[in-house]
Amino acid sequence: MDGKNRKDIYPGLEVDIILKKDQRSGTLTRGIVSNLLTSAPYHSRGIKVRLEDGQVGRVAAIVDEE
Repeated sequence: MDGKNRKDIYPGLEVDIILKKDQRSGTLTRGIVSNLLTSAPYHSRGIKVRLEDGQVGRVAAIVDEE
C-alpha cells in the first residue's frame, strides 16, 4: 500500500514517511504512526502523519507486517 488513503493508516502502524526536508532527495524515515494530521480521505502525495518520536511527514509506504 502506498499511504494515499486515510482508511489504510492508523495509530500503531509501521510506515515509511518522507519528511519535508527530504522531499527533494526522497529519503525515507521509518517509524510508528502516533496520529494522523490529514483529515481528507485521500491525498495524492500521501497522508500526513506524526510519528511516535514527533517527526511529521507524508506516508510513502506502509511497511508490510510479516
